[in-house]
Amino acid sequence: VPQLCFTVPGHSCNALAVAPLNFWGGVRRKIQPQLDNEPVYEPSTGRVLCQLEAAGAAEVEQAVQDAQSAFTLWSRMTGMERSRLMRAAALIIERRREEIAEMEVVNNGKSITEARWDVDSARQCIEYYAGLACTLAGQHVQLGGGSFAYTRREPLGVCVGIGAWNYPFQIAAWKSAPALACGNSMVFKPSPLTPVTAVLLAEIYAQAGAPPGLFNVVQGGQETGGLLVHHPLVAKVSFTGSVPTGKKIMEMASKGVKPVTLELGGKSPLLVFEDSDLENAVKGALMANFLSQGQVCSNGTRVFVQKQILSEFLEEVVRRTRAIPIGDPLHDSTRMGALVSLPHLNRVLGFVEQAKKEGAAVLTGGQRYRPSDPQLQGGYYMTPCVLGACTDDMACVREEIFGPVMSVLSFDTEEEVLRRANDSVLGLAAGVFTRDVQRAHRVVEQLQAGSCFINNYNVTPVELPFGGYKMSGVGRENGQVTAEYYSQLKTVYVEMGDVDSLF
Repeated sequence: VPQLCFTVPGHSCNALAVAPLNFWGGVRRKIQPQLDNEPVYEPSTGRVLCQLEAAGAAEVEQAVQDAQSAFTLWSRMTGMERSRLMRAAALIIERRREEIAEMEVVNNGKSITEARWDVDSARQCIEYYAGLACTLAGQHVQLGGGSFAYTRREPLGVCVGIGAWNYPFQIAAWKSAPALACGNSMVFKPSPLTPVTAVLLAEIYAQAGAPPGLFNVVQGGQETGGLLVHHPLVAKVSFTGSVPTGKKIMEMASKGVKPVTLELGGKSPLLVFEDSDLENAVKGALMANFLSQGQVCSNGTRVFVQKQILSEFLEEVVRRTRAIPIGDPLHDSTRMGALVSLPHLNRVLGFVEQAKKEGAAVLTGGQRYRPSDPQLQGGYYMTPCVLGACTDDMACVREEIFGPVMSVLSFDTEEEVLRRANDSVLGLAAGVFTRDVQRAHRVVEQLQAGSCFINNYNVTPVELPFGGYKMSGVGRENGQVTAEYYSQLKTVYVEMGDVDSLF
């Protein structure tokens, strides 16, 4: 199995990536002719990591046809047979955990500690759905006169997964595991910014014994995605990314009446009441804003703090934010690596400048950061930022920044903060910190968000469904319910008597 390696100063993997990044029919594929290759950058250094070969119409056609062939075999297997293969893939991921995590860091920029968590989440997701594959069943309904009916839960066919750049390997697993468990095949398109590790997952499935074409990877941008969504053999599309792109995908899929799962943006509220355990509330706010350099769709970036504890909360949040170690994401001691790209870094810094103009107070951070290591000087780093004196109408409060920027607002009453927290077109996540258990459940019931946290934040076990309300998406990922989004229900009526006819 060919493996990718990268130039990583001070680390063991020291050859530039040259292996093809497209994969179908069980092997990596070189695209010819190579006319529109795009450079892929290493966020921690700013150097070119490899070249992205975008799949065109011919390559997409091959990948989908291979997936259709694999579906014919895979869908006829028993749940136990599918489960056995998926468990084998999970074991391979466990053995290759460090290698996959390092590649994720080099391609994405997040810290190695977080990358290990992501690889673990991917493995756990595949293990979870391997168990679920054996339990998929319909329902028997007894009817009058001895007649009866039953339902069958059947796979959809070839599914398309389109991933985001913030969790490249994890998202590939989160989308493929339920699809495969239900008997589907998948063609997956990673973000063109982070094309590397999804191919590793394709190889791992193949190594575990998957039929060639069961999980294929095609690289490219908007054009490649459009070819996949429009393809007549594609039965379902699952997308993680921005709201505008999600709308386009939903519109394209509607032309073929294809079901979609959309996990889109968020501008989630985190409510901190005066009776909170302040230590945990501060830690929760940091986890809600600074994971993966703030590049997390569910982040609780609107932090509402009750006025009685606002100054104490801000003092501790600022102190801890200033202490976050920034630097080489491959070092175990690093807690904040590089943002994914230079344009994105500049966009996030632009939000900080706009917040200043609108009257917000920069309490700490919000500047470009250059590590002392000369090999990291070109990396896309910034200091994590806490904004105080924010108001609901500021851009930093209304728009998804997708970077390490926490906007802190104050509130007086529960009724007030609920109204303000729900005043958003987005509804991916929300959180509340309080010692009052009745208040916690009362508030969560009224928060308009698909994933809510009480006295914690950004905890996403694979057993729990994840997804949004409003413009944050449709459908769910993870949990038992996701089997419903990767299968279809057939009802069968069985007559045990004579036909009662009007004619």
